Amino acid sequence: MARVQKPPQGRLIVGVIHSSLDALADSLKALERRFGRVQCETTGAECADGDFYREEMGADLQRRFFSFERPVSRESLVEIKGICHKIEPLFADRTGEDFYFRTVNIDPGILTPSNLVVASHREQSHRVYLANGVYAETVLIFSRGQFCRLPWTSPDYYADEAIDFFLRVRGTFGELQRLDSAAIGV
Repeated sequence: MARVQKPPQGRLIVGVIHSSLDALADSLKALERRFGRVQCETTGAECADGDFYREEMGADLQRRFFSFERPVSRESLVEIKGICHKIEPLFADRTGEDFYFRTVNIDPGILTPSNLVVASHREQSHRVYLANGVYAETVLIFSRGQFCRLPWTSPDYYADEAIDFFLRVRGTFGELQRLDSAAIGV
């Protein structure tokens, strides 16, 4: 019988789609208050999924990726998605009782040495339900020395700058292992 093992921690990654630089800056401050300092980031790039969000968020959407210094447990993805979901309306334009036109869309994920798993509230055939309306989707796997996309991976996640970013963050896992060892007294 296999022993149940707790996997090592990963790095929190957020992809932020934004229609306003001010909203991006404000949402990033809220994310840092909750998750700690940003470790790495990308520059803005056109959002490949912009047509999907156009009616709600407007045209000319950009996406940026951020990683955070503080490691996170993999089982925290549901909680993290909930926190991000609560941050989005803080920078939205409210219409009516319960509908918001978002200026930021925050998609969290956890990067490990072997993959990037992101959280979503939308069900799809390739997503696994976790809890509280949150689904997990593996968008990249690390194989043969490189990140590889999957059939459903959004082009934003495998653009050259994004891949360079994920490789930089992956390169911090030696540091992360030293932090884990220090925390448990090894």
